[in-house]
Amino acid sequence: MSKLLRGGRLSPVREDVAKFTSSMKDDARLAKAVVDINKAHVVMLTEQKIIKKSDGAKLLQALAKFSSTKLDASAEDVHMAVEEEVLKEAGEAAGGNLHIAKSRNDQVATAIRMELRNELLGLMRAVSHVQDHLAEVAEEHVNTVILEYTHLQPAQPVTFAHYLLSHYAALERDLQRLQSVYTRVDLCPLGAGALATTSFPINRDRTAELLGFNGLAENSIDAVGSRDFITETLAVLTLIAVNLSRFAEDLIIWSSPDFGVVELPDEFASTSSIMPQKKNPEVLEVIRARASHVIGDFVASAAAVKSLPSTYNLDFQEITPKLWASMENVHASLDMFHKLLPKLKVTADVSGKANASFVAATELANVLVREYAVPFRTAHKVVGAFVKSLMEAKLTFADATPTMLQKAATEVANIKLTVKAEDLKALVDPLALVEACNVKGGPAPIEVKKALDIWKKKWFSTKSDILQMDKKLEEAENNLKTAVQSYFPVNSRENVKLKNTKL
Repeated sequence: MSKLLRGGRLSPVREDVAKFTSSMKDDARLAKAVVDINKAHVVMLTEQKIIKKSDGAKLLQALAKFSSTKLDASAEDVHMAVEEEVLKEAGEAAGGNLHIAKSRNDQVATAIRMELRNELLGLMRAVSHVQDHLAEVAEEHVNTVILEYTHLQPAQPVTFAHYLLSHYAALERDLQRLQSVYTRVDLCPLGAGALATTSFPINRDRTAELLGFNGLAENSIDAVGSRDFITETLAVLTLIAVNLSRFAEDLIIWSSPDFGVVELPDEFASTSSIMPQKKNPEVLEVIRARASHVIGDFVASAAAVKSLPSTYNLDFQEITPKLWASMENVHASLDMFHKLLPKLKVTADVSGKANASFVAATELANVLVREYAVPFRTAHKVVGAFVKSLMEAKLTFADATPTMLQKAATEVANIKLTVKAEDLKALVDPLALVEACNVKGGPAPIEVKKALDIWKKKWFSTKSDILQMDKKLEEAENNLKTAVQSYFPVNSRENVKLKNTKL
């Protein structure tokens, strides 16, 4: 436990209490951000003439030498661990001023946002990679007919490409939500202090600029006392996890022999320890289960902050690990889909199933409306009775005749209906049924091809946006490096080291 905060108002802390409240086990991932925050803060303090340039140089030199491997596991948090190392290196006269005009409250909020920006960009790339493979596989299956289900009952034929693009569309909304939440994460709380800023003449815009933020989390109470950027991110992660879980559930069900729609690649399945014939979809089952963890992390975090009083409370410390855990779960699940999709096999011939499950019934009702002027609700009743009679006789539409349909129409609707034999014959071809649904956004191959072209253009645009966000952070990192370098002699060891390493 840090001694910097003891010996004044408080006596030494109990070891068990220090261990209970320490966040060090979760702080390692914030170490680089915390060091960069201190560098930017020192540059600003020096530029504002709040500290002497010579002291600023000593502080920056000490920070340049800092390594996360030096983190003291017994410290209460990464902020105090960094400050203690700087004090040792720079001495009390200079090192004691590192914490002028800032608090751990604004510092930790800034560090989390910095790390979260990188995580969000990584997640955006992961989503776009899955979309890329969805589009690639869809292109191969524009004419591959499968049966889709409602209530897990055979409903209507579509193409596998059309099905995959439904998940592409869901991921596109997820990507839009990630981009949207990024804009609210990309605001700098530094300079808010503990809750009321400071009486020193700091320049908050300068530190925000050096750290690559797009603007300020301006109100000081809100800046340190809100974590809605975490709960909002967790909400977005929850939606992604739910979408991935539903995708996984489809493939789990469809890979069973009873459905036989897809076959999973062997390397993403397992077998039974006792039943040698089994091919279990274990990777997809784990994805489905881990979605529950993400939902739980969101609920736990929202519950933790719902009744907190204004400004900073140490409860915040407990929700940050849930953010990182959910990030890792969602990223890992996306990675599994990214690797599995190109190796997924699809059952191409569904004509037997289509006939046996009467999925052409909707189109037959449409034909009665369109070609024979039967009101749709009447057509619906007639076709339903017709299907029932065929099922009872263990027949399908392939066996149907106009006479059979006329009998059903007379019995349930008391109408005379003379249907052409070719109208019934057309119901046997599943691809023809799909091609008939050529409405915008429908499963007809011509419409799916149009959708693929649109999604591809959007994908390239989104990829460009992500690269621009990456570039902005990289430029800020280089600007901070340049600002720090200016405080060292041109040929000093520290300057040479900074030139050859990333901050």
